[in-house]
Amino acid sequence: MKNQKLLSNSEIASFCSQTSMILNAGITPSEGMNILLSDTKDPKGREIIEKALTACRQGESFSKALAATGVFPGYVLHLAELGEESGNLDNVMKSLSVYYEREDTIAENIRGAVRYPLVMIGMMLLVIFILLTRVLPIFNQVFLQLGSEMTGISATLLSLGTSLNRYSLTFLIVLLAGVCLYLLASKTKMGKQLSRKFLSVFPPTRKFYEKVAAGRFASGLAMTLSSGLDTYNSLDMVSALVENRTMEEKIAVCKKRLKDGDNLSEALVKSSIFSNLYSRMVAVGFKAGSIDTVMGKISENYEKETDKKLQSMISVLEPTLVIILSFIVGLILLSVILPLMGIMSTIG
Repeated sequence: MKNQKLLSNSEIASFCSQTSMILNAGITPSEGMNILLSDTKDPKGREIIEKALTACRQGESFSKALAATGVFPGYVLHLAELGEESGNLDNVMKSLSVYYEREDTIAENIRGAVRYPLVMIGMMLLVIFILLTRVLPIFNQVFLQLGSEMTGISATLLSLGTSLNRYSLTFLIVLLAGVCLYLLASKTKMGKQLSRKFLSVFPPTRKFYEKVAAGRFASGLAMTLSSGLDTYNSLDMVSALVENRTMEEKIAVCKKRLKDGDNLSEALVKSSIFSNLYSRMVAVGFKAGSIDTVMGKISENYEKETDKKLQSMISVLEPTLVIILSFIVGLILLSVILPLMGIMSTIG
């Protein structure tokens, strides 16, 4: 079958949510897919559901029907299969819906946080470009008419503006390349992976992405454990979801601790995946037999923390960019206005 693009987080969350409600009502997967097909207007969505419906009618299990569509990640397929084996498919689909809704929220928050600074930086560059290439030459003509010329910083800026004008096509190509690079990094799977790897090691954003990874780990582990998957296999699956090298290394340490005889609570504490507070919560949850519930709570707390961190970064970045823009514009204008005022006062 021809390879297809995987569904987005929001699309997976919507599908899993609807499927969970259908299964919880006692409707079979085949009948459920038929119901979804009748309610779906989007051609792409209809094609996906038709493939799943066809597989179900041919006697395939629901997990294999999803696999036949080619648009669901292995994580969804594996847990769906686990849900069928344990007779807990409706709860598994509900857990998947919650997980992917949270993933979509995190991704959208990150995109929103990045989008505004990029727009601000673009506006800054545009304003500076106009000042250097359009405004300064006008001031230069005024100086020449008064029998003088620009010197010092103003002359350097004028020379820079002249160069920008001369090589404007080159700078336009560079700008378009930058836009294409941004789209590549934000829209393609490989671009997103490279962006995450860079931001995960970039000092200003490293801590933030470690929190995101910890939240994904807690959310994924809560779902796999509540779905009936054993601890070691749960860690294997979650390791593929965190998309953070540091967290992957910590999970590897946690798995080693489990092999050495530690229980899950002890292994999580010794691998330093969570802070001391969350580690104590895990220990209490393990003793009470509700570790999946504790993991879900920890995941929610991490989501709140990352959201606050994003808002904090934006609140600092916004005035910083405004100050930088104001300083640069002020420096450019003062470099020509002050000498011009001196000349005018001499003439007067």
